[in-house]
Amino acid sequence: MRFHSTFRFLLAAALLISAAIWLRAQTRRSVIFADFRNQAPGIVHKITVADLPPPYATNSIDNGPDMVPRPSNAWPQAPGGFKVEMYASGLDNPRLLRTAPNGDVFLAESDPGNIKVFRGVTKDGKAERTEVFASGLNKPFGIAFYPPGANPQWVYVGNTDSVVRFPYQNGDLKARGRSQKITDLPGGGRLRGGGHWTRDITFSQDGKKMLVSVGSHSNVDDSDNNPVEFHRADVLEFDPDGGGERVYAWGIRNCVGIATNAKTGEIWCSTNERDAIGDNVPPDYITHVQEGGFYGWPWYYIGPHQDPRHQGKHPELKDKVIVPDVLVQPHNASLEMLFYDGKQFPAEYQGDIFAAEHGSWNRHQRSGYEVVRVPLHQSGHAGGEYEDFLTGFVRPDGQVWGRPVGVAVAADGSLLVSDDGTNSIWRVSYAGK
Repeated sequence: MRFHSTFRFLLAAALLISAAIWLRAQTRRSVIFADFRNQAPGIVHKITVADLPPPYATNSIDNGPDMVPRPSNAWPQAPGGFKVEMYASGLDNPRLLRTAPNGDVFLAESDPGNIKVFRGVTKDGKAERTEVFASGLNKPFGIAFYPPGANPQWVYVGNTDSVVRFPYQNGDLKARGRSQKITDLPGGGRLRGGGHWTRDITFSQDGKKMLVSVGSHSNVDDSDNNPVEFHRADVLEFDPDGGGERVYAWGIRNCVGIATNAKTGEIWCSTNERDAIGDNVPPDYITHVQEGGFYGWPWYYIGPHQDPRHQGKHPELKDKVIVPDVLVQPHNASLEMLFYDGKQFPAEYQGDIFAAEHGSWNRHQRSGYEVVRVPLHQSGHAGGEYEDFLTGFVRPDGQVWGRPVGVAVAADGSLLVSDDGTNSIWRVSYAGK
């Protein structure tokens, strides 16, 4: 009897241990491929190449959000010690934000074609002054100041079909001259069926090169036989005057946000990967961009994974596909990114990446709709993990009221986040322990 009792006890214990291991594995999977139900400030996620499911493991779905007004009890949520305020409201399609060397914050209102400027912070966390810097632009998005440093002479703007610049001196709230076209860009606005329409701009640290991100025309059309994809899904390089055009890196489906890491000099981008092969494949990503590097689109993704819609094509490229530094949730729609260089946040945030995740449409459970932090460990290099930082834009029932787009560091070190769901800018400041 004692033998049988011991056996039953050991068997029960083994079953409990097996169940615990299985449950832990399931929990790990659910955290790896998270959605709005798993988001909260401070939660860390890490997706690796080994975690990727095969294509078509789940059906593809059109699950775009139907935006609802912000509920009276809804407010973005940040980690403990941080405070969230509404910095500006009543905007018209607020998109990319960028901070001028003097601390003024420039905003692209893409649909109406405006660039606005915000100055200062009141005691209530609002902008002290707002002006329209320029108008009449063609779906502007990217904004950059040139030359790099404390005294720029120009503001560059990435229209959907061109790069233009305005003469500028620190403190200008209105353009002091007419725009000057620097170069044409491939593609056009989404209203003309031009595919991915955003164009962001950054300059190399030495100011000798201008980098411009240009997204693909299509989801995954073979660029071999589609001339409309020429110089798209690329990061293009130019001289600051628009000459010397060449491809800096390629196969990046839609590098929406682009930035230069002041610590390392590397170019980084925040990328929307392809759709329609499943909920959890492929992940969007945030990565440094290697000169001459190939990132897979349209034939491969996240290393040597061939897109089944292009089976057998370009085997010579399979082993040349660069695996990105940080994989974020698939279909997150990762948009603008920056490197935090303010002095207000705790020291461990210095140099880290913040990126706006606009939110999914091609997923059964919504993901994105947040701002994430990518720790760079004071080294300039990522370890592959990222952290939920600003969440709460999705109601518990899955309805969406806010969609982060742009991020900027204000002069006082607070983080500004544009939101084209509420047509506002949020301000995240550090209030203490």
